[in-house]
Amino acid sequence: MGAFAIALPLLSTLALGGAPDFRVPGPEERRRAIGDTSDLPEALRRALDPAAGFEPIPKPGPMDWLAQHPESGQTFEEFRRARRNCPTLKQAVLYLQPLGALGGAGAPSLDTLREFAEAFFAMPTKILDPVALEPEKFTTRLNAFTGKRQFLTTDLLQFLEKRLPEDAFSLLGITLEDLYPDPRWNFVFGQALVLRRVGVYSFARYDPAFDGSPREKGFEKLVLERSCRVLAHEAGHMFGLRHCVYFRCLMNGSNHLREADTMPLHLCPVCLRKLQSSVRFDAAARYRNLRDFFAKVGQEEEAAWTEARLRDIEGGAAGGAARQGQSRDDPVSSPGRGVEARAGSRQTGGRRPARGGGAREARGSRG
Repeated sequence: MGAFAIALPLLSTLALGGAPDFRVPGPEERRRAIGDTSDLPEALRRALDPAAGFEPIPKPGPMDWLAQHPESGQTFEEFRRARRNCPTLKQAVLYLQPLGALGGAGAPSLDTLREFAEAFFAMPTKILDPVALEPEKFTTRLNAFTGKRQFLTTDLLQFLEKRLPEDAFSLLGITLEDLYPDPRWNFVFGQALVLRRVGVYSFARYDPAFDGSPREKGFEKLVLERSCRVLAHEAGHMFGLRHCVYFRCLMNGSNHLREADTMPLHLCPVCLRKLQSSVRFDAAARYRNLRDFFAKVGQEEEAAWTEARLRDIEGGAAGGAARQGQSRDDPVSSPGRGVEARAGSRQTGGRRPARGGGAREARGSRG
């Protein structure tokens, strides 16, 4: 995605079926992407072992993200050398900014989202007071396909940038209003100004009722899972993580909601190492917090996967007490206020009618 974003002019050149084939990386490529871990503490090496519970990325289907947007990926070494944001002592808090009303059956719990973000990123996370979205203060339109109101993301991002707290690593606006980034686009799930540390994401289309589908029993669990996934994925971009092309990973790109639903709620070894080198968390402590969260909200599969990983880490790590925050991979800090060199924004979502019949759903297509 550009440096870790695909700009709108680039996206507009990607025609359906016009992209070259994506080649699935082999085992040695995946290991090279993780990088040399021999100098890391034992527990962290175990956390990054690709043979322990991590699945290689599968070959994409014809409508999947990598079939339409083949990406070269980002190794840990490429990440380490990239211009990106890093938490500092003065900017170390993730902020969630509710935009508009977030109550009702289709809305995830703000406290639950905060708890998840805090466990996933191992950073303090705070919820700001809700801000009303007054249509007369922002650009809006009625979507031609749904007839529902949409807010222009660029207006919301400018609004959020002015509200960025001094101690914020990033500020993420969350809303149940539908979004669009440009008059040519149908919709986006979200957009971010990555190096400016602000983003806005909509959960509106994660509710089955958005398009008139029935809400089946337990749909709240599905809405929460989807909301946690997009929150962590997009916030991951704030740390400089590009889309992952090596393993099944929360940082995989997705071209449609069905593809997004197959993404796990965990990071692969490549992306985990990137995040750990930025935040310097204890990998075992992070997994314990995530395990407890997943168990609490009924995500049994992720809770079991996380518990297994925790056993792998603690089983041979000097009683589980090895320190993990002393990686010798020293990240390159960035003030985080500039414009990304190759693409100034991160877009995710979007759906357009395909020319010549059928329908194309894409994270990052226009209508």
